[in-house]
Amino acid sequence: MVPDALEQAWTSELERQGPITSVGEPLTEAAPPAGTTVKVPVSCARGGFTLLATVTDTGQLLALQLASPEAAQPLAAWQPPSYADPARFAEYEITLETGPRSVPGTLSLPDEPIRAAVVLLAGSGSLDRDETIGRNKPLKDIAWGLASQGFAVVRFDKVTYTHAHDLKNAQNFTLTDEYLPQAAAAIELLIRHPATATAPVFLLGHSLGGTVAPRIAAEQPSVAGLILLAAGAHPLHWTIVRQTRYLANLNPQTQTAAKPIIESLTEKAKRVDSTSLSPTTPADELPLGAPASYWLDLRNYDPAQLAATLDRPILILQGGRDYQATVDDDLTRWQTALAGREDVRIRVYPSLNHLFTPGQGPSSPAEYEPEQHVDQTVISDITDWLDTTDNH
Repeated sequence: MVPDALEQAWTSELERQGPITSVGEPLTEAAPPAGTTVKVPVSCARGGFTLLATVTDTGQLLALQLASPEAAQPLAAWQPPSYADPARFAEYEITLETGPRSVPGTLSLPDEPIRAAVVLLAGSGSLDRDETIGRNKPLKDIAWGLASQGFAVVRFDKVTYTHAHDLKNAQNFTLTDEYLPQAAAAIELLIRHPATATAPVFLLGHSLGGTVAPRIAAEQPSVAGLILLAAGAHPLHWTIVRQTRYLANLNPQTQTAAKPIIESLTEKAKRVDSTSLSPTTPADELPLGAPASYWLDLRNYDPAQLAATLDRPILILQGGRDYQATVDDDLTRWQTALAGREDVRIRVYPSLNHLFTPGQGPSSPAEYEPEQHVDQTVISDITDWLDTTDNH
């Protein structure tokens, strides 16, 4: 988080919660692959929050976040969802060799004959193979749910997770660099592995992983089909503005304090669209602090239009309460581009959020903190689609 945004976020939180009344004892937890997260509970006159600071083993700050009070509690060990049966599959550690940016991952192999193989693609940010978000691991839920039903699954730590330190100041990094080498290596592993060599390989992308899935499929003709969960199709730089505005509007007390943040993000989004954007534009003048190379690549990428050119079946799943990838801004773009395609199936789950867990009312980040699991209906719909597609 850049300094001005951090200051504004801190000011906004104090305006909402009131003055700080006490600071609790910090809790330190490991944050693999090479870091530590320090959780500091902060009490305020009208509530409280948790300050989360993630640092490397050498003391470099990787992330700073304001979270709910519940986030100060120790993370409990992940428990499998009810639909997962670990007795029906085995897991193996793998390494996806991509030169200096190789990443570790997990191969889940069912004990029964393989029905199909699936490569999982996590969303935006520095995420591990399970897509760990608070106490939730949506990609692990999906992997275990599919493996329990006879599907082989590969999931892997993102390069931005494994090589976070090396990439912190990368100048020529793109969306392709973020996903394609590792995804291609995962596909190749499944093609060559004796247990999966004859199985069709599908891509399942969540959030930004779904956005990039058509690009990977276009480069990898062996991909049999796409499964897109909460896949963004609206330009990412404007999605960031939209999400920030949505969060500010959840609480009237934060709207005024959030206005400078939204204005700053809007100016940065405009720079992405500007003809003056060049490889030398400083990263701190652009959204997320990502280099200009990232935005020059991404602003010319229309995932829905590219998907329309692919002769592969596509399953699109969308949470109706999702504020990160929305029905109105994202799903409609997929629907328009893929209209008339008989090999495209779309389903919206009215009660589910961005992590495909249930709730009521307007969704908020606080929903991501309690331990939950991807809804079983989502797993069933994926397995049913894999069984009925003509590709295997």
